[in-house]
Amino acid sequence: MFSRRPLLKLICRRRFSSRQSAGEKTALYDFHVENGGKMVNFGGFLLPVQYSDLGIAASHVHTRKEASIFDVSHMLQTEVKGKGCLDYFESICTADLRNLPENSSVLTVFTNDKGGILDDLIVTKINDEHLYVVSNAAMKLQDQKIMSEALKDYRKKTNAEMDIRFFEPKERGLIALQGPKAAGALQKVTDVDVSKLYFMTTSVGRVGNAENCRITRCGYTGEDGFEISIPAERQVEVTRVLLEQEDVKLAGLGARDSLRLEAGLCLYGSDIDQTTTPVEAGLTWLVAKARRQTGNFPGASRILDQIRDGCARKRVGVVSSTGPPARHGTKIMDQEHREIGEVTSGCPAPSLGKNISMGYVPNEHSKAGTKVLLKIRDKAYIGDVTRMPFVPSRYYVKPKGGK
Repeated sequence: MFSRRPLLKLICRRRFSSRQSAGEKTALYDFHVENGGKMVNFGGFLLPVQYSDLGIAASHVHTRKEASIFDVSHMLQTEVKGKGCLDYFESICTADLRNLPENSSVLTVFTNDKGGILDDLIVTKINDEHLYVVSNAAMKLQDQKIMSEALKDYRKKTNAEMDIRFFEPKERGLIALQGPKAAGALQKVTDVDVSKLYFMTTSVGRVGNAENCRITRCGYTGEDGFEISIPAERQVEVTRVLLEQEDVKLAGLGARDSLRLEAGLCLYGSDIDQTTTPVEAGLTWLVAKARRQTGNFPGASRILDQIRDGCARKRVGVVSSTGPPARHGTKIMDQEHREIGEVTSGCPAPSLGKNISMGYVPNEHSKAGTKVLLKIRDKAYIGDVTRMPFVPSRYYVKPKGGK
């Protein structure tokens, strides 16, 4: 078992500021403090990196075995309503919303004219005239501008009557309930039949005594779980009700980061950014086949060229059994000590007892099993390129052929 202190030190150094004065508080801020949350400034919001009763590694393991609640209210929640909202939103992302079933969600990306990723986000199609969007807090202002300007242009071209609403955390909170026992815990306190709610589908219902809660079966840990959008004034109440269920505990940003890395999931600003295309990031599947045919999204020319001809570099996973964890910015070298790439995320993996990282290397070094060297504090440590996820995902997916 890893000591929590080195992992906490590593994560805080990489992502978080200890300054609290400038951060915005979510509806759960006081609740976190009451429960021993170590609060840090993350993307402009004050959120717990861990809790006093459970270290990061222990919280990580608890999520893999039981269930944990994460405060993700810092994420930007958006609603788009009106005729034409599918065409409008497809103009700025790579998803096929037309053929997405109602009450289903899809991971997609905003791209720029060069094919670079401006943000990753989840779009839920409630129906042909209603979308619910969750995107990254750190890119909030940019994403609001992208969506607002695109809507203005679309209205000019079509005279469409559409409304867009950006929810502030004081209006709608968001928590993630993650882990193999998440479904059982949630079912005890909701009127939604979660057995019929499959991965990347959504429903609105009651949680505890709180109405109008949107439950989407998804998450950022690789485990089964849910993201629950809640009226902010009921968020503490809903969180308390869920914590009353056996095996459910609070978890912080530290465990969320190590869990998502084990699951091979990207963090925007580290593993993907506006200089990275979906193809280079190993996210070609985000460019829907129907959209490849139309090619009517920003940066389509470059992205489609890379899909057809390949690209010079790839995102890969690296596992190392010796030495310290490779942090963001660690140089990746070949066997002759020539620099070939750079680590974008890395940490100890509590589920594996090894250090894991991901980064970008040239195609010729991207094959699983390739030996590389990680340069950490002027020393080189051997690593093995591996496929991701590092830990198999356990999403609750609809059986093939199932109705």
